[in-house]
Amino acid sequence: MFTGLVEEIGTIRGIKQSRDAMTLTIQASKTMDDIKLGDSYAINGVCLTVTTFTHDHFMVDVMPETFHHTGLARLKVGSPVNIERAMAANGRFGGHFVSGHVDGVGTIVGRGEKSNAIYVRIQVPEDIELYLVQRGSITIDGTSLTIFSIEGNIVTVSLIPHTAHETILGSKKVGDHVNVEADMLAKYMASLLKNEREAQKKQGLSLSFLEQHGFLS
Repeated sequence: MFTGLVEEIGTIRGIKQSRDAMTLTIQASKTMDDIKLGDSYAINGVCLTVTTFTHDHFMVDVMPETFHHTGLARLKVGSPVNIERAMAANGRFGGHFVSGHVDGVGTIVGRGEKSNAIYVRIQVPEDIELYLVQRGSITIDGTSLTIFSIEGNIVTVSLIPHTAHETILGSKKVGDHVNVEADMLAKYMASLLKNEREAQKKQGLSLSFLEQHGFLS
């Protein structure tokens, strides 16, 4: 479990890639002080497991499912990446609940500045639309952000100077791709409602059925 509060920007120092999988070597500093084998790290919002580490870098494996459904396959040696360690049980909870299970890859379609804010418009996959809520939460490349407007499957988020400086989002440009994770609570609620509707259909219950049998006036 993560919070979407990026701890540092790391750098890709090595990529070992097969047809649809890869191993990443990531250079870091602040997030290396208590690292252990098997730890969960969010890399651009993708939950990955530490398999090897030294004093200044660690390695993670990217399996085919992750390779094909996130933007990690687009990384190159030298690419900066957002890093967050799994949330500590005894720490303050900032951001929002982030699982590190990316729902899809979005594209930046607009960017502009207003006062001290940078507004970024992102086109997200259409199957994520259901989970978008104005003033709700969304995770972009592992960064917890608030949705300020929704136009179909295009969302607008705002970066404060700190977020722009301390994450890779500050250097993203129009046309760049980003990992998108919708709000976990919205996804659970949508799943519960869907299951409820399907259960009612199986039982033959519907508004028209209830009306026909005198349960609704």
